[in-house]
Amino acid sequence: MDAPILITDDQLLIERCRSGHPEAFGDLVSKYQRRLVRTLGTLLGNGHDALDVAQEAFLKAFLNLDSFRGDAAFYSWLFRIAWNGAATLRRKQRVRASVSLDAIREMSGAEPDDISSMSDPTRALQITEDQQLLRQSLNELGEDYRTALILKEIEGLSYEEIASLTDCPIGTVRSRIHRARQELRAKLDRTLKAVER
Repeated sequence: MDAPILITDDQLLIERCRSGHPEAFGDLVSKYQRRLVRTLGTLLGNGHDALDVAQEAFLKAFLNLDSFRGDAAFYSWLFRIAWNGAATLRRKQRVRASVSLDAIREMSGAEPDDISSMSDPTRALQITEDQQLLRQSLNELGEDYRTALILKEIEGLSYEEIASLTDCPIGTVRSRIHRARQELRAKLDRTLKAVER
């Protein structure tokens, strides 16, 4: 006996949109816009570019909604469109993508839960220095390693989803993430030891 097919909210919204209610797509945009822009901001290192690529991805997804077969989750399909847009933008700009943890916080609107702990200027300075150190170390990773690590650790995608998005075998994805973690750890260790001297 086959397992029952579960219909997701996304599938219902897509079917509504396909049946002549385009406003249903607005619900999909509301549901995924913040997540998509946050991830693109991390990959591109620029909030404005992330917004542009996300808007273009949503437009392409809307115009090509009939081609969505439902083999993967809607967000995976949408992210693949955005991923291609980001790759095109990077090629056009011919600049190395950088990671901005500050941009993630800015794009998500998230603030620390305990604002009082930020009132200590030395703590705020230490956090800023730590963020700069992490950002610099991430930027020194090769683009393939950095991208795989960001998709896994920041976006929380599975190995299978990352493999699908990057058109890489799952073994390559696992290897890149493992290697990226090792390189990032080594870079941070070297930098911290140099600071302690």
